[in-house]
Amino acid sequence: MLVGLDALLVAGAHLSAYALRFEGDIPPWQWENFERTLPFLLAVKLAAFYAFGLYRGLWRYTGIVDLQNVLKASSAATAVIALAILFLYRFQGFSRSIFILDWGLTIFLVGGVRVAARVFTTNHIGDLPAFGRRKGPSRKARKRLLIIGAGDAGEKFLREILDNPRVHYQPVGFLDDDPRKKGKAIHGIPVLGAVVDIGDLPAAYDEILIAIPSARGDEMRRVVEACERTGKRYRTLPKIGELIEGRITVNTVREVSMEDLIGREKVRLDEDRISAFLQGKRILVTGAGGSIGSELVRQICRYRPESLVLVDFSEFNLYRIEMDCRRRRVKAALDACLADIRDRDLMMRVFARHKPNIVFHAAAYKHVPMQELHPGEAVKTNVLGTRNLVEAALQSGVAHFVFVSTDKAVRPANVMGASKRVAEMIVQGADKEGATRFMAVRFGNVIGSSGSVIPLFQQQIAQGGPVTVTHPDITRYFMSIPEAAQLILQAGAMGEGGEIFILDMGEPVRIADMARDLIRLNGLEPDRDIALEFIGLRPGEKLYEELITVGEGIVPTGHSKVLVLRGTTVGREALNARVDSLGEIARGPDTGRLKVALKELIPEYEPS
Repeated sequence: MLVGLDALLVAGAHLSAYALRFEGDIPPWQWENFERTLPFLLAVKLAAFYAFGLYRGLWRYTGIVDLQNVLKASSAATAVIALAILFLYRFQGFSRSIFILDWGLTIFLVGGVRVAARVFTTNHIGDLPAFGRRKGPSRKARKRLLIIGAGDAGEKFLREILDNPRVHYQPVGFLDDDPRKKGKAIHGIPVLGAVVDIGDLPAAYDEILIAIPSARGDEMRRVVEACERTGKRYRTLPKIGELIEGRITVNTVREVSMEDLIGREKVRLDEDRISAFLQGKRILVTGAGGSIGSELVRQICRYRPESLVLVDFSEFNLYRIEMDCRRRRVKAALDACLADIRDRDLMMRVFARHKPNIVFHAAAYKHVPMQELHPGEAVKTNVLGTRNLVEAALQSGVAHFVFVSTDKAVRPANVMGASKRVAEMIVQGADKEGATRFMAVRFGNVIGSSGSVIPLFQQQIAQGGPVTVTHPDITRYFMSIPEAAQLILQAGAMGEGGEIFILDMGEPVRIADMARDLIRLNGLEPDRDIALEFIGLRPGEKLYEELITVGEGIVPTGHSKVLVLRGTTVGREALNARVDSLGEIARGPDTGRLKVALKELIPEYEPS
């Protein structure tokens, strides 16, 4: 049917070209030319339409690409026909302008019919019924939507609304800070002004959509504050990184989150380098069920490893990440190992059985106040557990070992940070002992991770407050879980052995400001609806965190968000002897003696 319709359109275009050329009075000999060339013209044009894919697309989704294909097919067919006429007849008795008119009319008719089909079936015009589909909500039943951001994201979202008659939104206008856009329109929807004009708009609206997925934190906070002043509900589109594998649709709209207000930029990865690093490899991840470990597993699966070994001490977390991998239909051989990294013999057996090429060590105790109360457990897991894995890696011939560290290892003021610093030293010290390349990756707090302050604040807000902050001036670095996992993979692919990579954490965030932002995101007013209470610094807690310490030299890398530190390393034998002594103390009850032993190993450690 479609081919038949196109044949009629092509014939009509050719006849119309003759009629236009001869002003409606076609001479008899030109009728003979028309009848002689029409079969050949139809065959060439329909073959070109088929070759350029005009019959593979659905007309109701006709877009720019389809119209480009119409243009290409018509141009190619016209060129073939003109060359054939030139070769056979030298254009004797043929008007050249007919073929130019025929080319333009073919594009107009063939393309126009497809656009008309899309306009009708997608219900762009009023409330016309779409073929075989349920009629959408009436205009009166739709919520009036104001869109902030007249850019690509806003245009795509508007097009999604216009394409879907069942969407319960009626766009009334855009706001954008670009003065050149004011007074213009996108798909018939006007740009009403800048964000500061939101309180003086002539158009009434029910909801606000923030369509600026590339907005920085300060820009997003400014927009959110303007939205809050209206008293209307506001939502946003996901960050660009969340839309990599999908398209902007109505279903992607979500509430504004803390990640939006912190405003981390999109991570640009060297995909080829990471793929070469991971593809076809046997990979083992410790702490695979944790917040960082599970995201590492999800990111690794994108690069098609040969096998993936998930190691975790928590039965529930291990079950959850294994089920997540199976739900995603991961093609790599998958093995979930319920194991404690403190069990040296068990780790040796796991490594001997699976013979991993790459190890990502994310298992750790990391809750600062809890580790201050139980420093022995911190040392047994973070220090002795790491050494067990390092020895297993050396013995089984692992090619790359990536240790996930923390900014709290810099001039540590707590047991958690000190234990992670000792673990860094163990990893660095092992680098020259065999073929394994050992490296560490150091970064700050991760939004949404276990132990993160944000879930605590959300729980306190839900209970009516107060929201407890340790100090008015306390600051922390933050990044999202996916960003941290991606940069860990990037650092691992870049590592040559012995490095401590640090991730660009941007600017530190004041925790009190974060708490107030989170209260506002819940539709409440800080210090009026929900009180802030300052409770003082907890044991081992610093006002601010650092990412480098004295004696560590920064070396640039090929990635803008990854730096590398090359500090001095301690001899492995001497370090092992001192770690043995530290382990013996950790197994006893004397926590004061344990902290003294940690300070002997880490002179910059200042225990509380």
